[in-house]
Amino acid sequence: MAHLGVNPSSARLYLSPTSPARPAFLDVYFYTTSNGIGNFHRIFRHGRTRMTSNANGDGSPEIRQLFQTVWDFAKSRTGKGVLKCSIAYFLGSLATFVPAIASMLGQQDGKHMVATITVYFHPARSQGSMFEAMILAVLAFVYAAFVGFTSMGISIFFGRVLDLVVVGHVIVLIVFCGGGLGFVGWIKQRLGHPLVNISCSLTSLAIITVLTKEGAVQAGTFSEDKIVQVLKMIVMGVIATTAVSFSIYPVSARADLREDMIAFTDSLSELLVRTTQTFLIGSEAELKTPEYRRATEKHKGLLANVEKNLVEAKHEHFVAGTEREYWLNAKLVGCMQRLAQNIGGLKNAAITQFLILAQPGLGSSAGIYPDTGANTPSTTHLEFPGALAVIEEATENEGNEPVTQDAAQEYENLVLTPNDVFAEFILHLGPSMKSLAYTLREILDNVPFGPGPQYQVTVDAQYLSSLQDAVKLYSQSRQDALSKIYDNNEVNKKRSIAVEADFEEIAASCGVFSYALLDFANDMTTYLDVLEDLKLEVEERPKGRTWDWLKFWRTSRSPVPRSGPVTYQDQDSDPLLTESSSATTQEAGTLAFDPSRIVKLEKNGQRETVRYRVWKAIAVFRRDDTRFAIKVGAGAALYALPSFLSSTRPIYQHFRGEWGLLSYMLVCSMTIGASNTTSYARFLGTCLGAICAILAWVLTEGNAFGLAAFGWFMSIWTAYVIVAQGKGPMGRFIMLTYNLSALYAYSLSVKDLDNDDDEGGISPIITEIAFHRVVAVLTGCLWGLIITRLIWPISAKQKLNDGLSTLWLRMGLIWKRMPLECRLRENTANAYMDEAEESYLHRFLSQLEKLRESAISEINLRAPFPDDSYKRLLSSTASMLDAFHAMNIMILKEPRLSAGEAAILRSTTSERAQLSLRIGHLFQVMASSIKLEYPLNDALPSIDHTRDRLLAKIFGFRKEEKSAVITSDKDFALLYSYALVTGQLAKGIKDISSELEGLFDVLNEDRLKLQ
Repeated sequence: MAHLGVNPSSARLYLSPTSPARPAFLDVYFYTTSNGIGNFHRIFRHGRTRMTSNANGDGSPEIRQLFQTVWDFAKSRTGKGVLKCSIAYFLGSLATFVPAIASMLGQQDGKHMVATITVYFHPARSQGSMFEAMILAVLAFVYAAFVGFTSMGISIFFGRVLDLVVVGHVIVLIVFCGGGLGFVGWIKQRLGHPLVNISCSLTSLAIITVLTKEGAVQAGTFSEDKIVQVLKMIVMGVIATTAVSFSIYPVSARADLREDMIAFTDSLSELLVRTTQTFLIGSEAELKTPEYRRATEKHKGLLANVEKNLVEAKHEHFVAGTEREYWLNAKLVGCMQRLAQNIGGLKNAAITQFLILAQPGLGSSAGIYPDTGANTPSTTHLEFPGALAVIEEATENEGNEPVTQDAAQEYENLVLTPNDVFAEFILHLGPSMKSLAYTLREILDNVPFGPGPQYQVTVDAQYLSSLQDAVKLYSQSRQDALSKIYDNNEVNKKRSIAVEADFEEIAASCGVFSYALLDFANDMTTYLDVLEDLKLEVEERPKGRTWDWLKFWRTSRSPVPRSGPVTYQDQDSDPLLTESSSATTQEAGTLAFDPSRIVKLEKNGQRETVRYRVWKAIAVFRRDDTRFAIKVGAGAALYALPSFLSSTRPIYQHFRGEWGLLSYMLVCSMTIGASNTTSYARFLGTCLGAICAILAWVLTEGNAFGLAAFGWFMSIWTAYVIVAQGKGPMGRFIMLTYNLSALYAYSLSVKDLDNDDDEGGISPIITEIAFHRVVAVLTGCLWGLIITRLIWPISAKQKLNDGLSTLWLRMGLIWKRMPLECRLRENTANAYMDEAEESYLHRFLSQLEKLRESAISEINLRAPFPDDSYKRLLSSTASMLDAFHAMNIMILKEPRLSAGEAAILRSTTSERAQLSLRIGHLFQVMASSIKLEYPLNDALPSIDHTRDRLLAKIFGFRKEEKSAVITSDKDFALLYSYALVTGQLAKGIKDISSELEGLFDVLNEDRLKLQ
């Protein structure tokens, strides 16, 4: 609905009685989701009282409200998408009902596939997505034609030339049916893209029809009729759906991208203000409010939409010849991603600060905020003025009075605790921090584009100058604030290690937050520069339109250096086992880090043996995706075997075995849980489609106009299921079965098919037709479940446990590289974890999330799957990966170490080595626990004490050695970030350990049996 902000995501109806016992009213709710946020909207309330009309003859208010709601939905983007799908289906069904069009497809059955293609490649998508769908449809046909023609050639060669018919059938069955369909299953599993899945279904249908149904392969003859018919049907279906998509309410991915980028920058602005305000107040109450959680979820949803629309907009830009504009958009999205990462860094620093302030015994007897005569941070909020030019916070009436010398001196005498250190930091830096946050917010609220439909680039030179002034003021204030804190004699007094660690942790969190805000401003400068380039390209297009992507011989096609995320393509290589963990400099009297303790594949005697070389050569067959392809191909070959035997082929044809084999291909999934889910949706959709087909045939008595009208109403319903509710497989299965039954029966009734008299001929028996389809689908589903469980069964829960174990183990190995040690040794900005490896880890985590969803559908007699616990495990793991990323970003900020940074790192080598080993050890313990489903050790080593020693060492260096070595506050930023990241890792490890204790608190005696 337009006024509800519904995008094509999900929507459903709910009925809710007002009273469980005797409901006086029945409320009808419409549930929608937009950007990941769900909302309930009551359509009307139906009571037991009789509905009456008013004096003017109008219906009741409830009925009018219902019609208004339906009308609003019809005018929304989702409603328009449903309408487009129904129109495309109606056009596709004309290939069955219009004799002139049907005659173009010959006398073979399958003409209903034109309508089915319009359902699979539905027009409720952007133009860029339609371009991608057309490309995939062509590739699907090319592959199916290759398999079909090659299998016919093999059958003719062995049957006619060598007179070895059986051998030819065996080769076709194993290589082309098993291998060809197994490769389709591998592609489907490997890529995991919705359009790729649809194309794989279309390819499977074409291959199965040619190899098992038509009979040319079995007879050893060459027949191109079916392949040509499939080509014609694909062309007709794609033309129908493309014409509807481009001519009726067309959707541009480029416009969607700009709209989402506007919303995303607004979301960045809101989160920046809220996070900065929360830090200044010194309370995490704001971060726990429902409004902040909703803003965070909306922010994540918008980021996903931006990335999706960027991919779809790429096809539109390439077709339109605006490649350079696309690359600049991609670079702009990369800048926005870095800004979002900086927001995460600000939030993590603020949360760490709050955890420190909440520790007992850190409070000041004089209060956190002394009475200085000026407004204190406890009462100061980010209430910014309305004009961008006013960035001088001293002109505000609240919270921006300059700190007088007497007030500062009075406050210095009161500093006694770490809480007071934070209060003084805010006292000195608060005004300039607010000024910078205000300037950033104003810029974000006015960029990057104006309102639609033009979406003109909105960037002004004033933005950059205002930002530079605010950054200059903020940088000076930040340096002064840190200097005043550490020049305070009370802070530098000798204390216990724990207290010194608390002081240094306060300084670290304040320093990291202030540095992250400064980093956000610097990245914002880059963002404005890219926006200037984009404005020049859009308005003037100095190089004109280009189609360099057609020059396939070029290695690099990007005219603009990209700054977006790098995608790690090769999942088989092991990016963790790299040479970044080389020898570490050992220092006398310190605990040296031994890189040989990292598991690496060094050269050894095994590499020289033939047996080892063979074992390594066949490593591809030990991968799950390869095994999945093999078992899918084996199951397909066995299911297709009856079509090659003369004794069983009539039964295969009578019960439409080709549709059972197609159902098998659709049901087979990597894990048992995913197969269960797909089987249920497939069978339920088939039953609903068969019932609707019987009902349509009985009501219309086989009349073409009646069937066309009924099919159009069916398409509206299923399009709503596919587009609005997001249940694509269910909606497609319903329409596929309906087409297989109702449209096929119509083709029989008009004598449009040859040799199809087994289901009534010109007087089709609709119940028998539907029954055969249901039996075929049920058989295929059961066969898929059997194959999934008997041949290399993969439990989603077990694979999830193994995946988490491997991920934690690898994270521990990465951290054992000692992130800062490699930089100290080489004095370069080499990261301990490159972008490809980091992308690999995040992709692997997303795969684990899919496994969690699949594990819910697995049947476990011992206990139900603990979904909530695994959600929290994955959430904590994601937070720790974000901490890894934050450390990586800090390492890459500066190309070389300064003399002060090198001195600080050398003085803390021993403490960092101990901390790295401790963290790596705990990762290994957690990995072992979830791998074995065994409770954690009762006495785990603590990270806190090791981390406190590191913080105390930093405190001591600042107090005792800073004068001997030329250092600045900026030199401590890298080590502060390291301390903050280790604190986040410590928290994540504690949370995971707590979850593991809850999962495996009761020991499973079966795992201790000696057998």
